Formats: sequence, C-alpha cells, structure tokens
Amino acid sequence: MSSYEKPDHWSIKAQKEGYPARSVYKLKELDEKFGLFRFGGADFRALDLGAAPGSWSLYALRKFSGRFFLTAVDLAPLSRQYDKGLFDGANFFFAQGDMTDAAVRGTLQEKGPYKLVMCDAAPATTGNRSVDTLRSLVLAEEALSYAETCLAPGGNLAVKVFQGGDTAALLKRIREIFKTGKSFKPAACRSESFETYYVGLERR
Repeated sequence: MSSYEKPDHWSIKAQKEGYPARSVYKLKELDEKFGLFRFGGADFRALDLGAAPGSWSLYALRKFSGRFFLTAVDLAPLSRQYDKGLFDGANFFFAQGDMTDAAVRGTLQEKGPYKLVMCDAAPATTGNRSVDTLRSLVLAEEALSYAETCLAPGGNLAVKVFQGGDTAALLKRIREIFKTGKSFKPAACRSESFETYYVGLERR
C-alpha cells in the first residue's frame, strides 16, 4: 500500500469531523491565513472548481450556514456521505461536467459574479512529473480564466498547482490581476507531494 492509500492523520481527522477528504484542512488553513471568505454576508458568492468529493464546498456551506451562495462543478458527483442535506439547499448549485466546456462555463458565469474562486482540481496523474505538472497547469490556467471573467473587483482566488514547468509565469499573471499574489503550501499537503497553492487577493 502506497503512502497515498494509507489513512494518515488528516484523512482520519476528516472522517471524524464529517468531511469526505483531507483537502478540507488545506482550504481551512488558506482561509485562516489569507481571509479568503472575509467578505461574508448574503451577497457573497463563491465558485468551487473541481469540487468533488465535496470537502471544500462543505467547509464553505458550514462556515456560512446558508448566508451566501455557492456554485460548484466537477466531472465526478459529490459525495453525499457527510453533507446532511447541505447539497440540497437553495443556496447551493452543482453542475456535473467539464469546467472547460463552453456550455458549462456559461452556466457557471450566470451564477456570478463571485467574490471567491477556489480550485482544488487535479489531473489524472501518470507518475511522470513533467506530464502531470503540465496537466495541472492547464487546470490552474482555466481557474485563473474564470477569475478574470467571473470575479468581482476585490475578490479572491485560491488554486492548486503542481510545482514545476511554467508555474512561475502563472503566479506572475496572478500578481498582475490581483493586488497580492502568493504561493503557499498548507501543512495538510503530503510531504512528498509537489502540490502547492497560489493565492490572489483583491482582484484589481
């Protein structure tokens, strides 16, 4: 069994606290450090790209207890193991489909503008770092494209990337679009993983 298959501290903690994946603690740390959800309120809208199995969406829905609107998208369905009906609420919309598809993009854009675009999407990995990094970069660039077209002025972005390749150019673009652009690796990331997160704060 590989280290990715063995339940670790974060995976066990997620199950105990009612989340389908350990990734929730990455978002929690990003939020606590950068104030991703600091706007809050009834007019707050967020977009969760690559949402399945649903930990990031659940974190947001629980944090606001229905006082905002969340849109999410993924190729795979969301896990219903822990949501206790939150995914059925009037303040949540989920589109199962490809976020790069024009029709899906149109549907998601109609739900905006957003104050936060967050993306924890990861490609199907091959084990070849160069290939996997390139595939991750394509997804991250798509997330940035959503931020450019759907994010309200002052809004924030958080997106996962696999380090390497041309990711430095992506961070440079983020710093041009946002007042602040940072790279940050949460503690919940596996030590052997080459993933990190780029954060854009206050869209110009």
